[in-house]
Amino acid sequence: MLSFKQLPHPMPLFSSNYPCQRPGEIALLSTPERTGAISQYTGKGVTIAFIDSGFYRHPDLKGRIRTHVDATTDEIIESDVIPKSQAYSWHGQMTSVIACGDGGRSGGRYRGIASDAQVVLIKVSNPRNEIKERDIERGLRWLLDNHHRYQIKLVNLSVGGDYVSYDPYHFLHRLIRYLVADGVTVIAAAGNRPVNHLFPPASSADAITVGGLDDNNTIDRAEWILYNHNYGMAYDGSNKPDLIAPARWIASPILPSTQVAFEAFWLGALLDRKDPYQRRELIMSGKASKVLERLFGGHRSKERLYETMQQRIYAHKLIDPYHQHVDGTSVAAPIVAAVAAQMLEVNARLKPQEIRQILRETAQPLTQIPREQQGAGVINAVRAVQRAIEWK
Repeated sequence: MLSFKQLPHPMPLFSSNYPCQRPGEIALLSTPERTGAISQYTGKGVTIAFIDSGFYRHPDLKGRIRTHVDATTDEIIESDVIPKSQAYSWHGQMTSVIACGDGGRSGGRYRGIASDAQVVLIKVSNPRNEIKERDIERGLRWLLDNHHRYQIKLVNLSVGGDYVSYDPYHFLHRLIRYLVADGVTVIAAAGNRPVNHLFPPASSADAITVGGLDDNNTIDRAEWILYNHNYGMAYDGSNKPDLIAPARWIASPILPSTQVAFEAFWLGALLDRKDPYQRRELIMSGKASKVLERLFGGHRSKERLYETMQQRIYAHKLIDPYHQHVDGTSVAAPIVAAVAAQMLEVNARLKPQEIRQILRETAQPLTQIPREQQGAGVINAVRAVQRAIEWK
């Protein structure tokens, strides 16, 4: 079998599989770049709750996690400790860090738009590691009872219910209505199927429902297309989603202490070396050589070995040793939540209905896309914050 010490010069240029990538440099846009968000506003003084499957105390949230709420059963526990659950921590880590991470792991490149916001993390996956409507209900009920105590003004719901419902008295619709009436802005992901129906909580008339945009990793609007998300009616007959936001090619932290993280640590380092000879030196170094040979060795030809390594980079959607790109309205929703945090930073008097109105009025529609599928259009972070400043 081929040994790593037998690899010839030069090493190939490995690449990531996102649009507009350039071998040897990281060209994936950050969410502030994608949205044009005003950098001076960072959600300072605003607390966002995230209701999700599970969470991880990621270093990009250091010092800003106000509490972790374990609502996996009716015996709800508030604690500074975040229990580790590898399978179900990734999704909540993704949503919270995309919105509020400070970018420390990426040298500031992949910071969230609300990088100074405080967060409350509410885990709702049940003991069977599922998320059903009754599980989401537990999280919402805790929030309704405790949002004043933690001064929570926003909640992100990147979770979906069990069945289509147009019942205004559905328990999730009703809880969201109570939260909004009590001053909490509710932001819900539309879902990831291109069908004409939504599930609670996305079908709530009182929530800001977010669909997806595939911007092809460019700020050129001519290249933007719609993401495959759910759309349809809320229970009151109004159209959903309310607006759309970037939902593809979004940088997200890799969950530490997983097999993906282990492979990414070594493979990701091959993506940010411009000189092929530096790549060879990296891969030939003592520890790296042994680890990579154990992970990817066993091939009789260097071509097959390189192909396997490149396939693994693609499979994990690697950007660098600590980040991968992700997609879904689950990531579009926290981007909108982060912009809403900017709006509250500049105007703390804004009510949930006013935030929704401003986001819709400032959004920019995509041409040749039915309005029923995109709502008011693509979020315009700059205009939304400017309008929030001017709002009387």
